[in-house]
Amino acid sequence: MNAPTTPTGRTTASSIIQSRIRDIQEAARGVTKQYPRSYILQCIKEDRFPDELWRELGKFGLLGLSIPEEHGGSGGGVLEITALNEALALAGVPTLFLVVTGLARVPIVRHGTKEQIARYVTPTCTGEKKMCFAITEPNAGTNSFAMTTLATRNADGGWTLNGQKVFISGARDADYMQVVARTAKAGEVAHRTDGMSLFVLDMKTPGIKLQQLNIQVETAERQYMVFFDNVQLPADAVIGEPGKGAKLMFEGLNSERLLAAGAALGLGDYALGKAVAYSKDRKPFGKPIGGYQSLQHRMALAKAELEAARLMTYDAADRFDNGEDAGAHANMAKLLASRAAVAAIEATLQVHGGYGFDRDYDVVTLWPMTRLLEIAPINNEMLMNYIGEHVLGLPKSY
Repeated sequence: MNAPTTPTGRTTASSIIQSRIRDIQEAARGVTKQYPRSYILQCIKEDRFPDELWRELGKFGLLGLSIPEEHGGSGGGVLEITALNEALALAGVPTLFLVVTGLARVPIVRHGTKEQIARYVTPTCTGEKKMCFAITEPNAGTNSFAMTTLATRNADGGWTLNGQKVFISGARDADYMQVVARTAKAGEVAHRTDGMSLFVLDMKTPGIKLQQLNIQVETAERQYMVFFDNVQLPADAVIGEPGKGAKLMFEGLNSERLLAAGAALGLGDYALGKAVAYSKDRKPFGKPIGGYQSLQHRMALAKAELEAARLMTYDAADRFDNGEDAGAHANMAKLLASRAAVAAIEATLQVHGGYGFDRDYDVVTLWPMTRLLEIAPINNEMLMNYIGEHVLGLPKSY
C-alpha cells in the first residue's frame, strides 16, 4: 500500500520520520548544552569515561531509545538511537560506547530470554550498566568467520571461553561484554556461518585480561586487546541457540552500521560548521575566504554529500525497524556517510590552513575519529564488495 501523501507530494511517512528525528535531537541538545565539546575534551585529557554525560542521557531516557518500554526502555527503534548518535556528534561529543551498546542490545532483545533482557539490557537504559562488544580478532580481522576464540561446553552445562579479541572500544569501562565466539571450530563445520554463538559475560569474571592499545583517536573510550583464559561462563550466558549466532550477529552489525553513519553525519556537519564560521571571518586579502569558489565549492559539495548520506541513513534505519532486510541499505548508508564526513573534515582543514593543525582550534582533533569511520566498524572496501556482489550481482571479489 502506498503511504498517504500531503498536498506537497511528500509522504506523511517521511514527515513522521523527520519529526521523530527532530524530537530526539532537541532532547539531546538539552544534555549537550550541559556537557559540550570542552567537557569531552577534558575527559579525553584525563583519560576517563564521560560518566556525567552518560548518566544525564540515562536520566532523560535517551539511553533507553530502541528498547521497548516493557523492558525499561523508551521505545522507538534504531532510527531513534541513530538520531541520538548524530545529535551527540553534531554537538562535538561523539561516543563510541553508544555504537557498541546499540548493536549489542539488538540480538538480546530479539532473541534473549526475559531474564537475559532484564539482566543485561534494562540496566543499560538508565546508564546504571554499560555493555561493550567483541568480535574482531588479531589474525582473522574482517573475516570474522575465521575467528578462533572458542567456547566449549562443560559437564555442568556451562561454558569455558578461550581466545582473544582486539580493537574493543570501552572494555575498561564496561560492566558486560557481548562476545562472538565459536562453539565449533571453523574447520569442523559444513558452512562457515555454522558454529558461531553470542555470549554475554560479566567483566568481573576471572580470566579476563585487558591490554590498552596505543590508538590515537580523540574519543573518551580507549581501545583494548582482550584475552580470555579459561573464563567460566554459566549456561545462560549464551544468547539464542548455540551454534546459530551468525544471523543474530548480523542483526546487531546492521544496526552498528547505522549508528556509525549517524556519528559520521554529526561529525561532518560539526566540522563543516567550523569551516563556514572561520571562512566568513578570515580575510587575509580583505574579503572573506568563504567567498573564494575553490573553498566555497568544496564546502558546498561536502554539505550536499552529507545530506544525501543522511537520507540513505534514515531510510535504512526505517527499513530495519520495519523488519525489512536492511543489510544493503545499512552498508550503503555507512559507506556514504563516512566518505561525506571525511570530505567535510578535509574541507575544514583546508579552510583553516595552518591553523587547522593547531590543537587549540579543535579541527585536527576531529580528523582521527572521522577518518576511522572509513575503516571501522567494517572497512568501506568490504562494504563495496557486499554491494557489488549482493546488490549488483557481480562475482565475489575476494
